Amino acid sequence: MSKLWIGVQQNRFVDGAGRHVILRGLNVGGDTKVPYPDGGTHHPSDFSDHRTVSFVGRPFPPDEADTHFGRIAGWGFNVMRLLVNWEAVEHAGPGLYDRDFIEHIGQLCERAQAFGLSIFIDFHQDVWSRMSGGSGAPGWVFEKLGLDFRKFDAAGAAHVMQHRYDYSSPVLRQEERYPMMSWALNYLMPVNGIVWTAFFAGATLTPQWLIDGRNVQDYLQQHYFGAVRAMAERVRDLPNVLGFDSLNEPGQGWIGQRLSGSPQEESTFGPPALRQAPAWTPLDGLKVARGLSVSLSTVTGTTPDGEPVRAQVPVNPGRVSIWLPGVADPFEQAGAWKLENGEAAALDEDFFCRGPQGPLRLDRDCMAPFFNGVARTIREVRPDWLLFAEINPHSIIRGGTFPADMPPATVNASHWYDMVLLWSKRFDAGMTDAQRKELKERYRFQLGYLRSLGQRLNGGAPTLIGEFGIPYDVNDGESFKRWAQGERGAGVWEAQSQALALTYEVLDELLLSSTQWNYTASNRNDLRIGDGWNQEDLSVYSDDQRSAGDGLDGGRAVEGFCRPYVRCTQGVLSLMRYDAAVHSYTLEFAADPAIDAPTEIFVPAGLGAISVESSVAVEWQHDAGAQRLSIRATQAGPLKVTLRFGGDAAVQNSRGHG
Repeated sequence: MSKLWIGVQQNRFVDGAGRHVILRGLNVGGDTKVPYPDGGTHHPSDFSDHRTVSFVGRPFPPDEADTHFGRIAGWGFNVMRLLVNWEAVEHAGPGLYDRDFIEHIGQLCERAQAFGLSIFIDFHQDVWSRMSGGSGAPGWVFEKLGLDFRKFDAAGAAHVMQHRYDYSSPVLRQEERYPMMSWALNYLMPVNGIVWTAFFAGATLTPQWLIDGRNVQDYLQQHYFGAVRAMAERVRDLPNVLGFDSLNEPGQGWIGQRLSGSPQEESTFGPPALRQAPAWTPLDGLKVARGLSVSLSTVTGTTPDGEPVRAQVPVNPGRVSIWLPGVADPFEQAGAWKLENGEAAALDEDFFCRGPQGPLRLDRDCMAPFFNGVARTIREVRPDWLLFAEINPHSIIRGGTFPADMPPATVNASHWYDMVLLWSKRFDAGMTDAQRKELKERYRFQLGYLRSLGQRLNGGAPTLIGEFGIPYDVNDGESFKRWAQGERGAGVWEAQSQALALTYEVLDELLLSSTQWNYTASNRNDLRIGDGWNQEDLSVYSDDQRSAGDGLDGGRAVEGFCRPYVRCTQGVLSLMRYDAAVHSYTLEFAADPAIDAPTEIFVPAGLGAISVESSVAVEWQHDAGAQRLSIRATQAGPLKVTLRFGGDAAVQNSRGHG
């Protein structure tokens, strides 16, 4: 078994030579959430084929792998967060693994080695499952839980594009039926309340809820761990596979909420002005699931002063139960509430707040055992794998942190987005310098806070921002229209490039590794399609951007993300900064000549000739074909290097001393 390409040392990634490594990459890709080839949410579906679907071909077929990997590596990326999901591995039924899909992913990981691409595998989910508006768990899981996903929409228990969207209409954005970015509201709705509560706290809250003789929590987690293990066994010998993500953006269910107390605030998922956001309590969710009608306070707009306007909206007026016939509500059976003569009564307001050690704590009682379970699962297959851990991002907003009892060799893989940009899909490319500075300060504060979570994890762990990105359909899809009209050049994507560059400037300042969301091989410049999932469109690549006549290769806003950065440092990196306005790049590090490998900097080919200025003597070499500048320090101590780019550079040869 070959040694992993990348490991960790305190709060840094390091390679086999001991160099400080910055991992910079992409999530690959957005359409892996849906079956291949026609499983995208822009196709209608009733999910009746959930046991026979296939994900082989996601994120792209094997015969296309070299093209995509070459493009990704050519942009300077050195790592991929490779998405798979539980459904892709175990869709046919409990313990029935799709070996063809597992082999497909294994072959892609093998091929990625030739392009110098490290990988960590993310078992991805969004609001639990495709049948509940997102991606992740297989459909048979609902059957085991006693839930009928065919009734979710009729009951108002889940918000699913395939049920809400009018596919016969030529209107691409149907805000009245399925508002953009509204899928996340499912986290507040009954289906997600039930499944996440069962997944993380079923043994505590509903010990009598058994599936095939096991408590519901144990049953769900053991099947999830089994799917992860099946994939792990296939890639265990690949040194470029660094480890596994714990689980993408896990939900919290009703854990820690009072049964009929104040509902979660609408602002949890974005500015109320942008989204209808019903205010659910756990009791509301349980009643709707049981087939009762409720009336919820819902944000319907804003006043001229920006205050939310609310109205009472009926949910489940048809009184449809989502429990299968003969299945009793396990929360009612456990004493949380009761239904008598058609009337609901709360019996235990603190039911979801009471844990084995007093108050039920999500971090200590739920997430800590889960993280350790994932780590144990993968490390029984390969002991040196890294665990890329993440907690619910909305928990972080409310002050949540990683639990104290975390496995060793854990990476803080938290996510970050400019939520205003993500939800409004507006970005002003003409903002003033003062506005840009203010926005950058906000980014620095938020990303700096996420880095602090890693600094506190296990006494200091590396941070890799597992997701960040920008919607390419900003400003009403203006870039798509300009491209379709024949306009070319960087100006088409100016707003997106500025937004990305601003983020990367802050990532550089904070010395953060990252994987941008995302690269979708099937992306289209179409407001109905985008990344093929719930009308999201955050892909750096679109097949519609390819143009053989002018040599374009599908990239969008490449100027915003294809930029110089230090890949690995002969010592400990302390500063890196790219100033595109003056065509310079600066890095500072504590040089260690005992490390028998040079500092390597990715330098995009389009920047032109290079001059190297150094505070002490160094040896350097520029490989233009590989887009790599290597610098070897010959003496220990602080070292500052400045690169200057362009045709007027003082030194234009490929080797030299600084």
